[in-house]
Amino acid sequence: MKPNNLLSEKALESLEARIPEMAQVAFLQAQLNALAVSGKVLQASNGQLVELSAEGSVRFIKAIEPPFKVPVGVKRKRKLARS
Repeated sequence: MKPNNLLSEKALESLEARIPEMAQVAFLQAQLNALAVSGKVLQASNGQLVELSAEGSVRFIKAIEPPFKVPVGVKRKRKLARS
């Protein structure tokens, strides 16, 4: 027996094309919710880790290394910090 809710290839591609936009909206909503609940959010921006407050202030926390691309399929391990 076939399911009744099969999507055409075109419909599926159309839905998949919306994923980046939907992810961006979901991220913004989560950030706004976090600001409403706790009043602060950490964000990486231009090589810096900054704290954003609900009032709009931005506080520098520390400089961070630039992001880097990891090829698909590569497994990475974190270096353990020595005590």
